[in-house]
Amino acid sequence: MRATAFSVGQPAPWFHCRTQLRERFCFDTIAGRYVVLCFFGSAADPVSTKVLEDIQAHRPRFDDDQICFFGVSVDPEDEKLKRVESSIPGIRFIWDFDRSVSKLYGTLQPDGSIRQMTYVLDPALRVLAIVPIKTPIDNHVPSLMRFLDRLPATAAPHAATPHAPVLVVPRIFEPSLCKALISYYDERGGEESGFMTEQSGKTVHITDHNHKRRRDCVIEDEVLAKACESRIASRLLPELHKAFQFNATRMERYLVACYNSEEGGHFRPHRDNTTKGTAHRRFAVSLFLNSGEYEGGFLHFPEYGKVYYNAPTGGAVVFSCSLLHEATSVTQGRRYMFLPFLYDDAAGVIREQNLSFIERQP
Repeated sequence: MRATAFSVGQPAPWFHCRTQLRERFCFDTIAGRYVVLCFFGSAADPVSTKVLEDIQAHRPRFDDDQICFFGVSVDPEDEKLKRVESSIPGIRFIWDFDRSVSKLYGTLQPDGSIRQMTYVLDPALRVLAIVPIKTPIDNHVPSLMRFLDRLPATAAPHAATPHAPVLVVPRIFEPSLCKALISYYDERGGEESGFMTEQSGKTVHITDHNHKRRRDCVIEDEVLAKACESRIASRLLPELHKAFQFNATRMERYLVACYNSEEGGHFRPHRDNTTKGTAHRRFAVSLFLNSGEYEGGFLHFPEYGKVYYNAPTGGAVVFSCSLLHEATSVTQGRRYMFLPFLYDDAAGVIREQNLSFIERQP
């Protein structure tokens, strides 16, 4: 499975179109289950015929509750001759006769033909996989079904419990980038990390092991920093805007942090924007680089109960800098994190205005 127009973790484009069942279908309304979006071109194509037959052979899997299938046709004859038929629940067909949807998804070739492929989207309509349709064609749908078999089931309906207003977004960094960041830290080591506080009208940096114990390594490798920046921009910022209507345009700090159990790594409850030197910060990102390789080390938001938060490797917990939060103690192993702050141009003005209040470290 490889990326073509998009990469795993990016949001799939939204669109409006005509389908076999609706004159105007809003694609974004299908969020909440896994989506198989198959750009097969024309049902008259023998390759497409085989793919669609194999999908029908797995008809029970597409139930609209867990998974749904959308086939994208660019051939008007598919509609006129009724070569394909929607089957509710689970299987529907999109009429893309002007090829606008195909173009949006990068499947339209310069000569007007379609690069046949299947996208798998998660319940938030973010790309999970891109599977080219190629020979041996007999393997396409079986490979697709094996991939679907490995996906966790969506949660059953249940009553909500009190929780913090945070986002948990998986697949921001791929595993290889997480490993590269950890290696970068291990090769250079981390410096003792203090925190900012206000003293006599100045923002000062202090160290107090009772409040915080962590070591940080600033990323000075430009290629590595750009890799982090591009993934935050393309995979995380759209989710932030969707949830909070905030357009982040700037990112503060490119660093890898390590909470080490041997030092009792932790960060007691605090807020990230309570000094003049930090007042510009709008959202904090806690991006987990090695989930499951340590014990403890959760995010906790005391104002919203005793729920502990984390994310899978490469995933992030994103929250307002004004929320009280803590990093609980790591009791075994090392917890590696990528920890930027996000803000916008208006907050950038505040940052510039407050530079004179920051007491520089010797």
